[in-house]
Amino acid sequence: MKQWRLILFVLAFFFMSATELSAQCSICTKTAQQLGEKPAKALNTGIIYLAFTPLLLMGLVGYRWWKNNREA
Repeated sequence: MKQWRLILFVLAFFFMSATELSAQCSICTKTAQQLGEKPAKALNTGIIYLAFTPLLLMGLVGYRWWKNNREA
């Protein structure tokens, strides 16, 4: 259980320490440029937020699969 805590801490630190992330496709970038600075930052934050959950779940499933196959 201590490994999970360490992994979660490292991931949380990694995602919180990122000062500015750019997660926009070309269409979103053009839309954000037309909206202005504040809405563009909100759009970028929303994209990162929506991408985080599936990536976390895929990582969790992959880790469990790797751990179970390693022991077999």
